[in-house]
Order: sequence, then C-alpha cells, then structure tokens
Amino acid sequence: MELTPVLVLAMWASGLAMGAAVVAWWQIVGPGYLWTTGALVAGVGAFVIATGGGAAAWVGTAAAVIAIAMSRSPVPATVNLASAAISFLLVAADRSPRFAALSGAVLTGGVTSEMLLGHWYLVDPRLPRWALKALTAGAGAGLVADAALVAVRVLGDGNAADPVYGWAYLALAVMTGLLIAAVWFSLDEPRYTGVMAATGLSYLAVLTSFGVVVVGRMVAYG
Repeated sequence: MELTPVLVLAMWASGLAMGAAVVAWWQIVGPGYLWTTGALVAGVGAFVIATGGGAAAWVGTAAAVIAIAMSRSPVPATVNLASAAISFLLVAADRSPRFAALSGAVLTGGVTSEMLLGHWYLVDPRLPRWALKALTAGAGAGLVADAALVAVRVLGDGNAADPVYGWAYLALAVMTGLLIAAVWFSLDEPRYTGVMAATGLSYLAVLTSFGVVVVGRMVAYG
C-alpha cells in the first residue's frame, strides 16, 4: 500500500457520504443539511479526481451533485449519497487493503459527520441527540477497527515499525479515543451547552483522527 493524498481523500469522501446518507435516511433534517453535506462530499470528490482518483471518483462526485439537486427528496438523496460512498470506497480499496479503506472511512467520516450535524443544532435545537450519539458510536467503532488493523500488522505479521511513529500513533489513537468518549458523555448534558461542547470537541477529534489514519498506515505498512 502506498500512502498518497488520493487514498486519504477517498476514504474521507466515502465516510462523509456514508454519514450524510445515514442522516438523510433518518429524515431528521431539512434539505439545507443535505445540500451542505452533499456539497462537501462533491468538493472533496473534486480533489480526489484531481489527485488521480479515476472513473470511480467521477461517479462518486456526480452522485453527490445529484444528491444536492434532490435534497428535498430524502430517499433519492440517500440513494445517491450511498452510491457516492461506495464509489469513493472503491477508489480507496484500489489503493489499500479493503478493511483498511473501510475502517479509515468510518473513522474520519463518523467524526466529521458528527461535527457537521452538531452545527445543525444551531439551526434546530430540537433535533434528537440520539443521532449525534449514533454517529459518535460509529466513529468509535471505526477507531477500534483501525487500531486492530495496526495491531495485527505490527504484532501478528511482525512488522518492524519505527519507534517514533509507533509512539506517535499510540498518542494519537489514545487522544482520539478520549475525545470521542468526551463527545459521547457531553451529549448527556441536558442543556444546549452539552451539544456545544460535543461539537467543539469533535473539531479536535477530526484533526486527531486524520493523524490516526495517516500515521497508522505508516506504522502498519511502512
């Protein structure tokens, strides 16, 4: 596996589209949210194309654009966002082991989707918090899966990782896990400040999750 910008961007685009499709399926937000998330997926997709994503990246980006146009119709928007997620995942899986592509997409996409939906509570504070918790749980599952991948490669396959990168990965993984847990427990605060805290913490989690994905693949695959 070669760690390149197209791989990281494709995983992120897939995770973003995946999270947007799930929220669209729940039908808890209006078309504005779907328009915003669809535009973000299309924007990242454009970078995937520019860095050599190939035909699947074009398909994913086109599906995201169609989802924007259909943002007032939740079911068609969900289908197109799910198609975009699959297309970008194919781009990542072509450049990485499939499990690594999926775990990276779930981690980065889950954290970013939680952060985006958290901002939407400024538009409608009555939105259910279980949706934020579900996205946070997805991000946590992605982190556990990604950490398991690194552990298997390093311990099971006997990969000799650079100690500096190994300690950096461990620090990033622990920090990301603590931030995801903090987001989860912040949502138990009944006042709106709980959502504000969770959204702020998710900003940091987005940054550290990208560090986990990038450094983890350097440690696991060299």
